[in-house]
Amino acid sequence: MNAQVLPIPEKARRLQEAMSSGIVIPESGEIEIPSYSVLGVRVHTLQVPDILRVLDHWIKDRKRVHCACSTGMHGASVALDDRKFRETLNRMDLNCMDGVPMRTLGQIHGFKYVKRRSAGPEVMAAVFSQTGPKYKHFFYGNRVSEELARLCTKKYGMRVAGVYSSPSWPVPEVEKANITRAIESASPDVVWCGLGTLRQEPWMDEFRHRLTVPVLYGVGAGFDFHAGKLNRAPVWMRETGLEWFYRFLKEPTRLWRRYFVNGSVFVFNVGLELAGLKKFD
Repeated sequence: MNAQVLPIPEKARRLQEAMSSGIVIPESGEIEIPSYSVLGVRVHTLQVPDILRVLDHWIKDRKRVHCACSTGMHGASVALDDRKFRETLNRMDLNCMDGVPMRTLGQIHGFKYVKRRSAGPEVMAAVFSQTGPKYKHFFYGNRVSEELARLCTKKYGMRVAGVYSSPSWPVPEVEKANITRAIESASPDVVWCGLGTLRQEPWMDEFRHRLTVPVLYGVGAGFDFHAGKLNRAPVWMRETGLEWFYRFLKEPTRLWRRYFVNGSVFVFNVGLELAGLKKFD
């Protein structure tokens, strides 16, 4: 007996349309993804529903390895002085808007459908809850990888192909070979990388040449959030740009420089860029 397909309520349908970039997903090949530039870093303007469509296409197409991440004030400010990191970010196939400032810049650059940010934890949650057992997942690079795998299997019925919890950093060449064998033997559709910003992007950029996995996705603290090791800020704080303050109160020693030093550098330079007083490569 075929399951009945219920119509999407009108309000939900209009919301989905408003949050859609209208990108065309081809039968095969690469997708043209809309983007804008901030401080020399390319940022894609997809909302979560369209990100899921892109990931699904890459997994089905399986033509090459695609790297995805989210960049906010921290990553963009570091990329100002670190040319190598900036080039790494610009080689990402999908670099989403992490944080309200990036979302606001998307709107300023004319992308009216941008209503929400597309941070890694949000993408992770949507993939887990909306795809269930559809894909094979691999969790890499975070101390809670095994625990997260168990929780996701139980909660969402996900297929977890494998985990690699606590690699050394920098990764020794011998361990790189072990990591490659572990992932390739598991043959996942998606590798979730939880090394955190500044580490996970270079890792994905290197391992895209060692692996045959369709998608490598860097989500940083998404591992800890979904494993219940870190509490997330209330939704109203996330959507109004105050999540940084909540996280700072939780981890002041680790995050003070990111938010007060890197954040100030970002705001100052973005002001110069928007005013046309300084250009960034």
